[in-house]
Amino acid sequence: MKKAICLVLLLASWSHAQDWPAYGGDDGGTRFSPLSQISAANVAGLRLAWSVPTEELKTYAGTRLGEKAAFECTPLKVGRTLFVVTPTNRVLALDAANGTRLWVYDPQLDRTQPFSEVTCRGLAYSQGRIYLATLDARLIALDAQTGKPCADFGKAGEINLKGPEAGATVPGNYQVTSPPAVLGDLVVVGSAIGDNLASEEARGIVRAFDRKSGTLSWTWDPVPRRAGDEGYDTWKGPKAHQTGAANAWPPISVDPKRNLIFVSTTSPSPDYYGGERRGANAMANSVVALRALDGQPRWHYQVVHHDLWDYDVPMQPVLLTVPGGREAVAVGTKMGHLFVLDRDTGLPVFPVEERPVLRSDVEGEESSATQPFPTKLPVFGLRKVDVEEAWGPDETSLQAAREWIARLRSAGIFTPPSLRGSVLAPSNIGGFNWGGLTYDAERGLLIGATNRVAAVVTLVPRAQFDETQPQPDRRLESEVGMMKGTPYIVKREYLMDSKDHLRPMTKPPWGTLAAVDLVKGELAWEVPLGSMVDPVKYPEAEKWGSISLGGPSCTAGGVTFVAATMDGHLRAFESASGKLLWKSQLPVSAHAAPMTYELDGKQYVVICAGGHGKAGTPLGEAVVAFALP
Repeated sequence: MKKAICLVLLLASWSHAQDWPAYGGDDGGTRFSPLSQISAANVAGLRLAWSVPTEELKTYAGTRLGEKAAFECTPLKVGRTLFVVTPTNRVLALDAANGTRLWVYDPQLDRTQPFSEVTCRGLAYSQGRIYLATLDARLIALDAQTGKPCADFGKAGEINLKGPEAGATVPGNYQVTSPPAVLGDLVVVGSAIGDNLASEEARGIVRAFDRKSGTLSWTWDPVPRRAGDEGYDTWKGPKAHQTGAANAWPPISVDPKRNLIFVSTTSPSPDYYGGERRGANAMANSVVALRALDGQPRWHYQVVHHDLWDYDVPMQPVLLTVPGGREAVAVGTKMGHLFVLDRDTGLPVFPVEERPVLRSDVEGEESSATQPFPTKLPVFGLRKVDVEEAWGPDETSLQAAREWIARLRSAGIFTPPSLRGSVLAPSNIGGFNWGGLTYDAERGLLIGATNRVAAVVTLVPRAQFDETQPQPDRRLESEVGMMKGTPYIVKREYLMDSKDHLRPMTKPPWGTLAAVDLVKGELAWEVPLGSMVDPVKYPEAEKWGSISLGGPSCTAGGVTFVAATMDGHLRAFESASGKLLWKSQLPVSAHAAPMTYELDGKQYVVICAGGHGKAGTPLGEAVVAFALP
């Protein structure tokens, strides 16, 4: 009997190693595969195995969805099936051997709605069910074999997350863009909320539902609403406790052994003015460990006090064991900081100190006097932008960059927004962003893609703002946020030359791939990642790097795979050294994270290539698989 049990456990472990059953590869988001058929020695031999279209683009006909759409999905692989979700939440089941379509489920979004984001990063799987959270805020359970809604879950297979049956009635600006997480009999879901529309935005609640029936189990609100709630006194002012957001839009991690749920929270609303929510704003911009039993925090660690920079914790927390055996949770932040925290207590594993930072000069604002800085682990991204950091490929471009920077307030990281216009370095796209980190436990390496592009944020007194003038669309070039309920409008743009295909006006590299050695707590290597300007016009472009929107994954074969860049390549690097081993041109740029699996003795690497509407790269709809011949 014992031998039979051991055999079952061994087979289950072997099957799990061949699969990719969760968004981040496993429950803790390490994005690491134990497969080693593809190795640093042979990865240069990778060839296209198959490529299939999702037929997503034709569904955009007659709409403006393409202006914002991004195919950011990391597929799941369970058994012989690959599960993919498109930007408008269409779910496809594909034969993992050849990409043949098995079934399609369409939740029938109203595609005329002005969604602030048009993306879905992934799905969750548990015991024969696929769980999907949609742009229009529904939680849906599908039969993994047939793609049909599970009739015993919620109402005909779905729950309206904006309705009273989900425990809260919320306004229209409430979406979900990341996959749910499953822990035992719970399915847990966060939300995506528009950043700069108003101070009293939708509540950024995290909710858990019964995995089988869809019954609400609990709700956790990151903003304390009642006196006596934890952190209540860190939100000050007559309207502070009506603040919205601080939501968990990134993917969620779970720890079955501890029965804990790890969420990354974001800036309270709005991002760039906090006069209506004075104080540190505890549990916003934090890593929070929630008890699965009741959804209450076991601990929380704040990485930004009183956020004025849109410095969300933008990624799935990575549950890892640091060399020496200590179990921890790690995140990279938009500030380019890495925080590695004890999984039981939330205390830093590597030292962190509070340092004084520049104070705000905006009337009504009370910025934090200090911010937490890692003192041992390396930091990433732009730290300060002055005229010496200005860059251009010719004298005219260089002078334009110098003149723009000279007009702005720029005093390094945590320079507050101002009426003059402030340089935010790193910008709200990082440092690190939602693409996340991958952890190679065998080598003790934490690997992530970083951005090195500055933003320019200007506050405009509401009385001086001319709303009759046409305003830019919300794209990488620029954005206007109305910040209703505050005295200001915000204008955000990027320190880029938009006439030269969004070429940054600061010195390259503009994007890197970096590895941190968690044995030593030091940088192992950092290399430019991709290119974002015309290589014919700029032969040095490959050395300049690119903004990356997407993340890496690594394997026991010693290879780290990453796409994410503007140039439309999937690349393989040697995990130990950062040496580029292989790259392949994709149909369009792939702003997603790759995954890998084994089937019938062959290892595949899969990436979703769909371009990015906001970034201005051409749209596509391909699921692309590579394998050795």
